[in-house]
Amino acid sequence: MSNEDQYGGGVGSGYGEVGGTGQTRTRLPDAPSDPYGTPRRTPRASRGLVTVVGVVVLLVAAIAFANQSSDSPRTPADQTPPAATSTSATGTRPVDGKNGAIPKGFAHDEQGAQSAAANYAVALGSDGMFDGARRRAIVQAVYVPDVAAARQSDLDRVYTDEQFLARIGLDAGGKAPKGLMFISRTNPVGTKVEKFAGDTATISVWHSTLFGLAGEGSKNPVAESWYTNSFELRWTDGDWRVADFTQKDGPAPVGRDQRASSAEEMAAAVSQFGGLTYAR
Repeated sequence: MSNEDQYGGGVGSGYGEVGGTGQTRTRLPDAPSDPYGTPRRTPRASRGLVTVVGVVVLLVAAIAFANQSSDSPRTPADQTPPAATSTSATGTRPVDGKNGAIPKGFAHDEQGAQSAAANYAVALGSDGMFDGARRRAIVQAVYVPDVAAARQSDLDRVYTDEQFLARIGLDAGGKAPKGLMFISRTNPVGTKVEKFAGDTATISVWHSTLFGLAGEGSKNPVAESWYTNSFELRWTDGDWRVADFTQKDGPAPVGRDQRASSAEEMAAAVSQFGGLTYAR
């Protein structure tokens, strides 16, 4: 993932209801005029009985087919709403420790993988990535050891690029100008298990981000964006770690007609409202 993807240059990423009822009317043969008369077993009567049985069988088949036809409301597989258990809180404690400021000790199951991915999205989208020492601590805590070294080099190159830093209003050391507060915060909305195979998992995290400079005279005011990160996780040394991840834009909701907060209000909110440990 390039840093431009998350901060201004990212690559982008109906239900119908039908209904109806059908009725089938079948006319059965009339009863004989003399129901008490002696029945005659003739080829004609046998054919009549076969016809009646055939009509009944076809009627039953038609009803069964109608119940399965396109007249019945159906939801495509990819639009099927998730089960309640996939979005409700489980009540299970997400972690039992932390590595620096990053949670650790996630459960070795789907829930643990989702919790890990959500918390790693927060760490990798934080302002700590713009500070050399904090960035190294985040990379070591989040990535698989055999991937961390290579990722460290790549991330150092991205987050120290002076043109990139200047574009977002920071100096060569990743610091905000005097009187301004740099804000980079990821806020997970939900997680989804794409694949799970015991020691490996692919987890998508849908999240919003707040990014920019708060303060009077800011040329890059704090703005909200929406992304979905897809994390490739690997169970390593008793915890979930990131082997790789990609990011795409959206889904982004329609913005409401709300007054934008002042620079002072935004800076105060970010300072006063602390972060969270995210659980499935």
